[in-house]
Amino acid sequence: MGVCGVGKSLLARRLADALGVAMVEADDFHSDENRRKMARDLPLTDADRLPWLDAVSAAAKRQVQSTGGAVVACSCLRRAYRDRIRGALGNSVFLHLAGPRALIAERLAARTSHFVGAGLLDSQLDILEPLEDDESGIALEINVPIDDVVVTALDELRRMGAPAQSVV
Repeated sequence: MGVCGVGKSLLARRLADALGVAMVEADDFHSDENRRKMARDLPLTDADRLPWLDAVSAAAKRQVQSTGGAVVACSCLRRAYRDRIRGALGNSVFLHLAGPRALIAERLAARTSHFVGAGLLDSQLDILEPLEDDESGIALEINVPIDDVVVTALDELRRMGAPAQSVV
């Protein structure tokens, strides 16, 4: 989980490979209308996000049922969104990717083929609700090499005895 540009997709792919489970890319489930809005730097509303979260949850649930686990790359910016995912999937661990705004903005500026750009960063940071103490998950800093983030994530997941259905 995390705002645009923190590396959710890259980490999710690497974790899915390491854990031997499927990866679900939440961006693949946005409606055409949502994609157009975000491409115009218009933030999504809860009404825009809820059907999308349900589609992501359904895809992850299918993967968990068929392969035993899934790693999901999904923003999950608000507690209510994470609760919705948990309601559909049950036992899930959230990995919150976080880092300095300047680094995230730099990454977004370097993007060439994604519908979300730097224009949405501030609105996402404004609504971001970090993990709360009663949520199963950990925060990971992105200002280190991705290999280090992967190792830390895997170590923490093992330490927690986490299932192979995680949301990042």
